[in-house]
Amino acid sequence: MNIDVHPAPAAQRLRAEAPHPPRRGHLPLGDPEGTSDRIEITSGWIERAGKPWFPITGEIHYSRLPRDRWSEVLGHARAGGLDTVATYVLWQAHEPEPGRFRWHDGLDLRAFIELAARHGLDVIVRMGPWAHGEARYGGFPDWLVERGVATRTNDADYLELVRRFYGQIIGQLAGLTHAEGGPVVGAQMDNELYDQPQHLATLRTIAEDLGLRVPIWTATGWGGAQVPGSLLPVYSAYTDGFWEDSATEWPDFAAFHFRYSEVRDDLTVGADLREALDGIVLDPSAVWLKDDAALPFATCELGSGMHVAYHRRPLVTSEEVGALALAKIGSGSIWQGYYMYAGGTQRRGAHGTEQESHATGYPNDVPTVSYDFYAPVGEHGQVRRHHHLLRRQHLWLATDGSQLAAMRTTVGGGGEDPSELRWSVRSDGHRGYLFLTTYQPARRPLDPQPGLQVTVELDDAVVTVPSRPTDVPAGVSVAWPLRYPLTDELVLRSATAQLVTRVADDAGEIVVLSATEGVPVELVLEGDVDVRGVGAARHDGGHTVVDLVGVPGPGAFVELPGVRVLVVDEETANHLYRLEIAGRDRLVLADAPVYGVDGGLVAHPDTESVTVSLLPAPVSLTSEDAEVLVASAVAAPWRTWTVRTNAGRRLLASGLQPHAAAPPEPARGGPMGRLSAPRDFSGAARVELDVPGELVAGVDRALMRITWTGDIGRALIGREVVSDHFWHGRTWDLDLTPWREQAARDGVTLELLPWCDDTGVWVDPSVRDVPEGITVPSVEIVRVAKVVLVAEEASRRWS
Repeated sequence: MNIDVHPAPAAQRLRAEAPHPPRRGHLPLGDPEGTSDRIEITSGWIERAGKPWFPITGEIHYSRLPRDRWSEVLGHARAGGLDTVATYVLWQAHEPEPGRFRWHDGLDLRAFIELAARHGLDVIVRMGPWAHGEARYGGFPDWLVERGVATRTNDADYLELVRRFYGQIIGQLAGLTHAEGGPVVGAQMDNELYDQPQHLATLRTIAEDLGLRVPIWTATGWGGAQVPGSLLPVYSAYTDGFWEDSATEWPDFAAFHFRYSEVRDDLTVGADLREALDGIVLDPSAVWLKDDAALPFATCELGSGMHVAYHRRPLVTSEEVGALALAKIGSGSIWQGYYMYAGGTQRRGAHGTEQESHATGYPNDVPTVSYDFYAPVGEHGQVRRHHHLLRRQHLWLATDGSQLAAMRTTVGGGGEDPSELRWSVRSDGHRGYLFLTTYQPARRPLDPQPGLQVTVELDDAVVTVPSRPTDVPAGVSVAWPLRYPLTDELVLRSATAQLVTRVADDAGEIVVLSATEGVPVELVLEGDVDVRGVGAARHDGGHTVVDLVGVPGPGAFVELPGVRVLVVDEETANHLYRLEIAGRDRLVLADAPVYGVDGGLVAHPDTESVTVSLLPAPVSLTSEDAEVLVASAVAAPWRTWTVRTNAGRRLLASGLQPHAAAPPEPARGGPMGRLSAPRDFSGAARVELDVPGELVAGVDRALMRITWTGDIGRALIGREVVSDHFWHGRTWDLDLTPWREQAARDGVTLELLPWCDDTGVWVDPSVRDVPEGITVPSVEIVRVAKVVLVAEEASRRWS
């Protein structure tokens, strides 16, 4: 590629070349020719039914969720723009004793996959046998570990047990594979296996011998892994890691993931386990971090949150998650895969809790119960800000991802110098997207870019964006369209706003763009174009430049020939969904989490009222669960309803400063000598909380939300530990719903250990300045409702 960068830091000129035709038929992956909805893996992207496909996958562990929450979590995933979910099949959960398999209740893999399909989601089955996933022995059953076979190798005794386990999994998948018209499109072999390519290849052979036929076979490729040619390597990227040492302020490789680069590997993810369990220490200078032109750039573990360990407790933010994900698209990713997309709860087995721990030979002690991971959808269904930030990207990929996947990536400026402009372009030679970022976490922020202007040379045009130099503030990441076709006749030459989605109402098509806070919105149209609505037009060099009159928002429509462009602000974009409601795709604006199922709209508000706006607007919106009122002021073409619920928050306690009489002394353990989580709570502070029955009754879910500071805590109902929390700066949520009656009768007991600076636990600098000891500023009950809303069109209502 030819890149000509001018020396001025914020005035760049670059050339984006057209992609080369991809190689085909060189990989033992994909469906046979003639297969319905055929999936093919090329050297550049994945194709489906003859068109490039940009999968969006999120990790959801069915065995770590209550079965009655599966549909809700999958609904949020689909509403968040995912088209695929991945899930570990944890061997220890399904074969707790040799030869005795369990596939019932919350372990019903088949039912989970069928439910995913009902929500419009395909499935990647991560079959193990070893999973990691912060599980006890990485998911291996205790009996297997005790048997002493050479696991994760081609040892005959081990493979015989694997064959039995795989046979059970594949039996659950009968009739559900892609070749059979089902949702299972792929399988992953083992996880984070670095030096056994023959074994990885053997695992696929065993699965195929047992009858599994899927088009996509993967293995994790990070850490310099040796992946055989029969598997597609998939990669990771995290903004921080609990597995780092407590002396690490920020992992060296983390900053790399906020830059554009076609390098796919990350040597730090799982490095502690490589060293502690396998004795492998990688010399970064000896590992070639390569761009393999024979394989597409696919990911499976973009960190959409982060777990905590006792010794190190990262505080990953929603903004970090969104910026990292967009940076990977700007780096050439053709498959966005997130870990975790929905948090869960660690399982309990015959040996107690089933988490990774020093007691089982691992370098980290993690919470015994909570596996929340600060995921977009939390352990108890909490929908977080990054669910919305990612959804904006996913709506864009659903709209134009087929074209984007086949575009060539040109990575340009921006290294470690915080003043340098970081940019890349993805283009097919005729059109594309310009990626720019001034975002990096607060510990190493980037500078703003004053007077920014970039000129991109395409094969048949030169596009300068913006038309006049513009200041870009620090802390933003954008993907600006270049020569995007609004209609067959009208081209959006450039925009300083991002494509979100498009939808049609009775008046025609609507293209939705999102403004970026601090960046003036400018649209440039090719040719002389009639502009109406909130757009003010001026002509420049044969093009029409449109500036907004007023501010972006749900009513900011620029009316153009054959199309309307709706320019929304970031807050509106974060509440915007595109869902199929009552038989047609609609834009949905809601100030509570929503998802669609069976043509209806499901909301989970935690406030006493919620507003819902739809476009195209149906005639009515009704519910049997709540009172629905039509808003008195209607901003056409939207229509808005107010829904009154019995949700809300109730203060239970405040201003507590409990004292721990005899906290245990710090201890170290595990193969790396890290701080161990205390197990002795006999000297902990005890807080007895009465829970009025009316606060946990009559709603879909009742959470106890504890705002506190300290070291670690656990919550008991009766004698059972129902939740635990390693304090790291966030509130602590526990779900009282499964224990409503017992919690109302017996209350909840918190056992809390105090914060002590000298212990050496790492927490984020932004929350380190807390007093030693324990504080509990507030304990609330958060009542979450479930409201099913039904929309009706005129023809249906009057029939």
